[in-house]
Amino acid sequence: MKSAVETLNPTRVRLTVEVPFEELKDSLDAAYKKINQQVTVKGFRKGKIPARIIDQRFGRGAVLEEAVNDALPKLYTEAVNEGELNVLGQPEVDITELKDGELLTFTAEVDVRPTIEIPDYSGIEVEVDAIEVSDEEVEKAVEELRERFASTSPVERAAEDGDVVTIDLEAKVDGEVLEDGVAEGVSYTIGSGELLDGIDDAVKGLEAGAEATFTSELKGGSAAGKEAEVTVKVTQVAKRELPELDDEFAQLASEFDTLEELKADSRKRLENMKQYDQATQAQERVLDKLLELVEVPVPEKLLEDEINTRKHNLEHHQLGQMGLTLEKYLEIQGKTVEEFDTETREAAIKGIKTQFVLDELVSKEKLNVSQEELTEHLMRRAASSGMSPDQFAQAVVQGGQVPMLVGEVARGKALAVVVEAATVKDTNGEVVDLDDEEDETGETVEASSEEASEDSEEKPEA
Repeated sequence: MKSAVETLNPTRVRLTVEVPFEELKDSLDAAYKKINQQVTVKGFRKGKIPARIIDQRFGRGAVLEEAVNDALPKLYTEAVNEGELNVLGQPEVDITELKDGELLTFTAEVDVRPTIEIPDYSGIEVEVDAIEVSDEEVEKAVEELRERFASTSPVERAAEDGDVVTIDLEAKVDGEVLEDGVAEGVSYTIGSGELLDGIDDAVKGLEAGAEATFTSELKGGSAAGKEAEVTVKVTQVAKRELPELDDEFAQLASEFDTLEELKADSRKRLENMKQYDQATQAQERVLDKLLELVEVPVPEKLLEDEINTRKHNLEHHQLGQMGLTLEKYLEIQGKTVEEFDTETREAAIKGIKTQFVLDELVSKEKLNVSQEELTEHLMRRAASSGMSPDQFAQAVVQGGQVPMLVGEVARGKALAVVVEAATVKDTNGEVVDLDDEEDETGETVEASSEEASEDSEEKPEA
């Protein structure tokens, strides 16, 4: 076999492959054997039909076609390896010559990873938000905790803002009660905004036993997005009572003895959250700066596939679970189809460029992934997917997705190397040391690398 590589552009090549006919012998034998098992000829046992009879009855062309289809994948792979190509996606194959007994010639056009030069990135500088926790934020956190320990007691009066009402609901569309439009004994806090638009105004002023009817757009269910006539009946009104903010509350709601200790702990938790956000922000901004330094051509076919994958995952997974159509989602977001397409394309381009650049860094820095690192990453991915670690691991292995996870971890480590070399300052001009957040950095960097994955965060299928 002889092969030659022609570079069509920085991300696409054409392979021309010439194969002497004797190299097709195994595939020809396999073709005759396969056809033997599929056809019957009077006078011959199944599977024992001579080759010349198959040629006479079904045509030599059918045999050649079967043999070539069998041989092409192996021949293509050999040509790719011989050319030392890093191919992307499936090739477009064209058989240019097939002379029986003499020669097979074919071409294969395929996308390849572009050659990328990683420049010196030690001079990257970015600015991130300073970690500052105000007294107001601490008070809000404590108040939210206080809300969780609120108690309720039934009252015999009209419902008011903040009350907890027990209600029965019935939704009709076009005068017909929906099968999934009836609910009884629903607990609802007036003013929380957790149910239907318009329900607060409907129930305020109602006492137990009273009902009201209002119109609202359904957020989920079989008639999501449609206008419905909703009847709500109040069966109980209860007043919420918040515990006093004192040491006794601190002992009830936490492991601390005093309210001041509880507030100090809340401040520390808020600082940790902002520290995590700061690390994430640093990684994102360092990555953006890195991408600005590198020229990365993007294969059009790969880009098209990535855009389609992102749209499919959004429509059929994320929005499907919420009972929303793409049109409704865009309406809620206040975006046009053109704006959505532009944003999706830009995100896909960034994801592909990120993967290319970080993969090149993995190679340049000779980064490896240990079993422990892979296991930790797998545990995080399992938790985010809603699957148990064992279930997730089994699905990953069965789906052949272990290399994908290894790539995600490796890219995370590559970005961490760049972040470590960069100068990160906060808005107060102070240099930020991200070493203390090493664990969080690893996790958030890996999350960034996952976005670059062509699988676009789909769960493994068991």
